[in-house]
Amino acid sequence: MSVRLGILALLAEEDMYGARLRAEFEARTGGTWPLNIGQVYTTLTRLERDGLVEQASGPDDEGRITYALTDTGRAEVDGWWFTPVDRSSTPRDELVIKLALSVTAVGVDVTRVVQAQRTATLRHLRDLTTLKRSATTESGTDLAWLLVLDNLVFSAEAEVRWLDHVESTLARYSTLPRCTPAAVVGHDSDRTQVRR
Repeated sequence: MSVRLGILALLAEEDMYGARLRAEFEARTGGTWPLNIGQVYTTLTRLERDGLVEQASGPDDEGRITYALTDTGRAEVDGWWFTPVDRSSTPRDELVIKLALSVTAVGVDVTRVVQAQRTATLRHLRDLTTLKRSATTESGTDLAWLLVLDNLVFSAEAEVRWLDHVESTLARYSTLPRCTPAAVVGHDSDRTQVRR
């Protein structure tokens, strides 16, 4: 998630200082993506430089500066709500990179790598399911936290399905020789398009 846009969205509700922005961001996302306070202030500095926020008040007794959205910042947030998230650029995923490299590495038991990850992902899924159960049984369910948990559960379930697929693909191709890294380079120029 873009911290920049998250901060702008919070400032669209009311003026806030950095530590409060951090606390609000973490509370509304269930602490799933904790923010470093330095990251918040660095982002605020950039937003101010770009004309999206401005200081609403000077330092208070505790040295806190309150920030407010500018009209340009408000337009940015309003546009963000209804602009689909761009999924065309593929983010780096450590697990995918690890498995892609492991199938070409000499002496690596790829099936063992897959099994270790599946065990960890299933454990994570169990923990998320427990969290979700407790989130829905408490009075005054926090809808934002519930949606974040749902996303994490669906992602973990998808990862388990993908790992099952990887394992069946490995079994299907187990009789073929592994490609060496030198053989893969430049093999298919279409794959370069996906990597970007």
